[in-house]
Amino acid sequence: MSSADRRARQKAQLQEHILDAARELFAHQGFEAVTLRKIAAAIEYAPAAIYGHFKDKEELVRALCLRDCDQLSAEFAKLATVADPLERIAAAGRTFVSFAAENPNHFRLLFLQHKRLTEDEAMRARKGDPARDGYAFLRQAVQQAIEQGLLRREVHEPELVAQTFWAGVQGVASIEIAFRDDPWVELRPLAARATAVIDALLTGFARPGAWPKAAASQRGASKGKKRAEAR
Repeated sequence: MSSADRRARQKAQLQEHILDAARELFAHQGFEAVTLRKIAAAIEYAPAAIYGHFKDKEELVRALCLRDCDQLSAEFAKLATVADPLERIAAAGRTFVSFAAENPNHFRLLFLQHKRLTEDEAMRARKGDPARDGYAFLRQAVQQAIEQGLLRREVHEPELVAQTFWAGVQGVASIEIAFRDDPWVELRPLAARATAVIDALLTGFARPGAWPKAAASQRGASKGKKRAEAR
C-alpha cells in the first residue's frame, strides 16, 4: 500500500469515527444541543480534526443522514426481486422494523430526531428513485399493487396507502426502541408485533383473497369456529 493510499484509508476511518460519534450524540441529545466541539471531545480529538472533514455542522449532519438513508435503502433494494407487490410491501415493513431494532441510533436520527435539510444535488439524485429512496421503494410497490387490482376498489391513492403503512411499522419500531427495556410493559416478541401490524394493514387495504396471509388467517379462524360448534 502506498503512502497516499494509507493516508486516504486513515482519513476515511477517522471520518467514520466522527460520524459514529456524532450519530450517538445527536440521537440522545438532539441536533441543537450538539456542537462540533462536543463531537471532537467525544472522540478525544481537537476540533480542527472535525473541520478537516466537514466545514460545518450542517455538512456533517447531511453526510450522516445520507449515509444512514443509503444503508436502509440498500436493505430495501434486496427485496426488489419479490414479484408480488403485497409480499414486497410486507417484506419492506419487516425490514424496516429489523433495521430500527438493530440500529437504534440510526432510527432515532432519521425518524425521531429528524433534521430537515435544504435539498442539494446528492439529495435530489436519491429522491424518487426506488433503488436509493426507501419511501419511493414503498410507494412503487403500492402503485403496482393498485395497478394489478390487489387493493380494494376504493383504495386508489398510493401516497395515502404508503404513508399509512409507514406509520404503522414506524409505530412498532418506535415502541421497541422506547420500551424494550422497560419492565412496566411486557412486550410481545418484536417479530410477532410487526407481523400483526403488517397483516392488519394489508388485510384492510387488500381486496378479499389478495393477501394470502390474511386469507390463511381467516381460514384458520373459520376452522376453529367450526370445531367449537361441533363440540
